[in-house]
Amino acid sequence: LTFAEPMVYLMLNKPRGYVTTLSDELGRATAAQLVADCGVRVFPVGRLDKDTEGLLLLTDDGKTAHDLLSPRRHVDKVYYARTAGRLTPEDCDAFAAGMTLGDGLQCLPAGLEILSAGEESEALVTLREGKFHQVKRMLAARGAPVTYLRRVRMGNLTLDPALQPGEYRFLTPEERKILGAEAE
Repeated sequence: LTFAEPMVYLMLNKPRGYVTTLSDELGRATAAQLVADCGVRVFPVGRLDKDTEGLLLLTDDGKTAHDLLSPRRHVDKVYYARTAGRLTPEDCDAFAAGMTLGDGLQCLPAGLEILSAGEESEALVTLREGKFHQVKRMLAARGAPVTYLRRVRMGNLTLDPALQPGEYRFLTPEERKILGAEAE
């Protein structure tokens, strides 16, 4: 009789400049290298662009990872964005209605909460999908290109403010319950 080892779940504050792959044929630094000393081979749950930082989950639990990324689960991903350009209530309406980008990409309705508006604006963007450079492309389509982007939440799991960029930790039992509920 054999027993399965418990699954491992990590929260990484991914810094800019790291790609979200296990290995990179171009020799770029990977998020997996930052957690290589955790003792278990883990893989990222979803992706963050090379120049995007913030919450990245890594695990050896393929089922939970798949469930969290499944479009039918609608697990919200929340990003803090700074933009070059003023955001307006009309931008919030466009996000809420769903957008079709210039290249024909159809984006599901999304949330845009303006934190400050001016020559540089700050906002929280909530997506239920994660298409290639989606936050950047949506904001650029509204005339406010992104200058900084950080994922701060995935589902009900929030990035630990004590984690500096490049640092990780194992999820707490409470966070594992939250993650399990999100994947159901």
